[in-house]
Amino acid sequence: MTKNIYIIRHCEATGQSPDSPLTEKGFIQANELSDFLSDLKTDKIISSPFLRAIQTIEPFAKKKDIEIEQDSRLSERVLSSVFFPDWMDKLEATFLDWDLKYEGGESSNEAMNRIVEVVNDVVASHAENTMIVAHGGIISILLNHYDKNYGFEEWKRLSNPDVYLLEFLQNSRHIKRLWQD
Repeated sequence: MTKNIYIIRHCEATGQSPDSPLTEKGFIQANELSDFLSDLKTDKIISSPFLRAIQTIEPFAKKKDIEIEQDSRLSERVLSSVFFPDWMDKLEATFLDWDLKYEGGESSNEAMNRIVEVVNDVVASHAENTMIVAHGGIISILLNHYDKNYGFEEWKRLSNPDVYLLEFLQNSRHIKRLWQD
């Protein structure tokens, strides 16, 4: 059986905190995203509990009358609890050393393990078509897990929103970017 997992990055938001809402532009993007996704078969929607992720998929979920399941394993990765003026360099280093961990943060491996757990749960479920709504950092780590060509530079190229298809066919996996910005 083929399993399709649509990996969706949230729309433009006002900030990075868990309760940061979408911007005015982000709400427009969420409606455009709903239209873009409208022809896709969907059995299940799982979202990060962060407000911007939920607001991103709400128009689509309402249109299709599908409940949004929240899963904290889809929360954005915390790089550190300490502010780094050179945070971009620090982030890039975590794409080179997957065990690198800063104070109050999690390593790339730790973040990867929790999001891959969600994907494994979806693959083991009866759902054939699932949407996962999350954040750029954790999504890029997930994409790297299935294709080592996804790294720091690909993270920088992610758009808000963005949509990838992770397709499981028997013993093979394929990743394809669906969103065209």
